[in-house]
Amino acid sequence: MQNNSNSWDFWIDRGGTFTDIIALKSDGKILTHKLLSDNPEQYEDAAIEGIRQVLNLGKDETLPAEKITSIRMGTTVGTNALLERRGEPTVLVITERFRDILKIGYQNRPCIFALDIKKPEVLCEEVIEARERYSSDGTIVTPLDCDDIKEKLME
Repeated sequence: MQNNSNSWDFWIDRGGTFTDIIALKSDGKILTHKLLSDNPEQYEDAAIEGIRQVLNLGKDETLPAEKITSIRMGTTVGTNALLERRGEPTVLVITERFRDILKIGYQNRPCIFALDIKKPEVLCEEVIEARERYSSDGTIVTPLDCDDIKEKLME
């Protein structure tokens, strides 16, 4: 989309509690805005509501695509849910024969000669191995067997 004198770029970080927005107008003006990530009585989606508020739009007004050059968005919600062990159980789908890679981990540890090694708890509840293989240069050796993965995911 072409930049005009009244266009905006938005960078949005949606966290578990707050959604932070940085907005850059094409004339160089920068605005910051913060609102609750979850406020269903006031709005459905914090990112869209934040853009509305920055652009001074009413609840029923459509976002003006011609005034928005870009929207970049990141979130820590999923990462936090995994680390805090909240949310739905997760499944790791990984290349066949690499099932234990997260359990094995790295051999770098603070006390290299410790006999009682404390490993972090694995985040996934289940591991599914995918039939596929790539060479070290990225060439497909064995293409991903999508039907096999679908079947394993449905079990």
